[in-house]
Amino acid sequence: MKSIAITARKSGITKGFILDFIAVAFIYFIPSLTHLINLPVYLIEPMRLMLILSMVHSGRFNSLLLAMTLPLFSFLVSAHPAAGKMLIITAELVLNVFLFYFFLGRFKRPFFAMISSIILSKLMAYALYFVFFSMVFVRSEAEISFLLIQLITTILFSSYTGLFLMTKKQQVE
Repeated sequence: MKSIAITARKSGITKGFILDFIAVAFIYFIPSLTHLINLPVYLIEPMRLMLILSMVHSGRFNSLLLAMTLPLFSFLVSAHPAAGKMLIITAELVLNVFLFYFFLGRFKRPFFAMISSIILSKLMAYALYFVFFSMVFVRSEAEISFLLIQLITTILFSSYTGLFLMTKKQQVE
């Protein structure tokens, strides 16, 4: 029994390490990818995408680690986002993780937990943008096409979370 627990823990650490490596590499290459394919890849929120993959496949600790480090890594590598925005994005992603696990623990509905955590963390981020920057900045960040893409990605990310975690739960039972 003890060897099963150790093997499971090593497997989880390995999975987390591999996911972290892919996340960092993905964020590292986003600027180049954006220029290469001439599409604004940042609109799909690559940091949140990596964070959601982490929440679904590796767990809370690894997700918090990514939430705290991906924006900083992106800032250090590409100077984007700007320092102030990087801090707000970090707070947004960390809140996203906390809220997801809070809602998941309370309501046991992965789709609801994810969509609620994304929406609430985004609302907090926009409030911070307003406080620290201006309404003009918030309006530029909240153009209708950008909001529509965010709505679509939020629904897709939440659906993936709901489908994967519900399927995983059914396999365990």
